[in-house]
Amino acid sequence: MASLPQSTLNVFVYGSLLADDIVRALLKRVPLSNPAILHNYHRFSIKGRVYPAILPIENKRVNGKVLLDITVPELNILDAFEDFEYEKTTVDVSLMDSSKTLQAETYVWVNKNDPDLYGEWNFEEWEVLHKGDFLKMTMGFSEEMGLPESKTRVATYESFYTQEEKKFKP
Repeated sequence: MASLPQSTLNVFVYGSLLADDIVRALLKRVPLSNPAILHNYHRFSIKGRVYPAILPIENKRVNGKVLLDITVPELNILDAFEDFEYEKTTVDVSLMDSSKTLQAETYVWVNKNDPDLYGEWNFEEWEVLHKGDFLKMTMGFSEEMGLPESKTRVATYESFYTQEEKKFKP
């Protein structure tokens, strides 16, 4: 009996998942992707966090990329990684290299009135300042996901960054 082709989805990413090594740490591969724009959203920095949030805001845009052909098990990993702070939302994104519009899943910040959101998050700055540590945290999260007592990503993030801060305190 022939098996049905596995259904796949596109996922629009705009923060730490723009870095191929973060994606590889989670999915064990780097999917094909296309640069894309999400219209009528804004990417914020979050006080006390190194990753961004997006919320719908009229006449704004978020540059990112679409990860193509994400399998359902891979989407489950991304759902766990984004945790309860984000809600998965289906959006239309415009591909930068063509006039095509694609439907994709993305992760929108749950707390629409979060007082900790500010300004504009910058990927290049994040790469320089935070990517190394974030990759270590992501690898820890990824290893833990297979364990029965695995922590949520937020708990992993908070315990990792608390340990890192202790290292630098005199």
